[in-house]
Amino acid sequence: MPFSESLYQPPWYFFGGHFQTIAPALTRKALHLTDEEERLELADGDFLDLQWHRQDSPDRPLVILCHGLEANAGASYIQEMAAALSAKGWDVLAWSYRGCSDEMNRLPRFYHSGATEDLAAVVEHALLTHQANRIDLVGFSLGGNLILKYLGEQAEKISPRLGRAVTFSVPCDLACSSQALDTAFNRAIYMRRFIKSLTQKVFQKHALFPDQLDPSNLKGARTFRQFDDRFTAPLHGFTSAQDYWERSSSRPFLPKIKIPTLLVNALNDPFLGSQCYPESEARASEFFTFEAPAQGGHVGFPGIEKLSWMVKRTLQFLNQS
Repeated sequence: MPFSESLYQPPWYFFGGHFQTIAPALTRKALHLTDEEERLELADGDFLDLQWHRQDSPDRPLVILCHGLEANAGASYIQEMAAALSAKGWDVLAWSYRGCSDEMNRLPRFYHSGATEDLAAVVEHALLTHQANRIDLVGFSLGGNLILKYLGEQAEKISPRLGRAVTFSVPCDLACSSQALDTAFNRAIYMRRFIKSLTQKVFQKHALFPDQLDPSNLKGARTFRQFDDRFTAPLHGFTSAQDYWERSSSRPFLPKIKIPTLLVNALNDPFLGSQCYPESEARASEFFTFEAPAQGGHVGFPGIEKLSWMVKRTLQFLNQS
């Protein structure tokens, strides 16, 4: 059943969704905890770079952390969550998506919002190599979309060792989210940075695969629709940006989820549109809980206490019986 209200309230001086998004991104600091590195070789010949933090105790549960668009396992919000959960008894596995770690991945393809096969490989590896009786999942933005879609896809065959999942600021309807970002202000503040970073990676990849990628197609691309139509969709087997968004959005998979799962999307999140607030799915589900604080921005939720609100809310949900 959904939460009709949220206890989150930002400090008075953190006003508005944009400030609540940008200020935490600039000021959030966290020591890099997950310093045990491992390279996971994939069946298709590619790899994923994993980062662990483990204690010498077989009784500790494990949490797998999934980052957002154009971030990596070292992102401040990932490491902040890693430190807090480690202190409360969890081992931690953070991972970087294809093309997001220090070394470019081997294949022409990259990561994308619906690439749950990579999350599945990480979960399977954790199940095989870690002794934890319980494995939880925590994800942010794109990483949250991966988790929600994965849980819906795997609902009938999910491991009994998977415990709970928590996600924040998830564009669970990708078309709606892309439209929300396609305003003059959002293009100038957010979209330009994302498109620049993604385009730079395409040029890096072109140097490795000059016959398979043509970065000139991206000339003039300023929106996710243009980038996904010209690059993401054809490279990853979709017919168009719209086809990619429809098949990769997690919202259609929410009713199938079979483990306790929380989604928190702030109502003033500048990255999200009206279809990214799945209250009806939560009302109809035994397992899926949706919470929509009035404030918080995108992966923001600023506060003044030592533990951030996202960390405290995660601990509350993971510790429920």
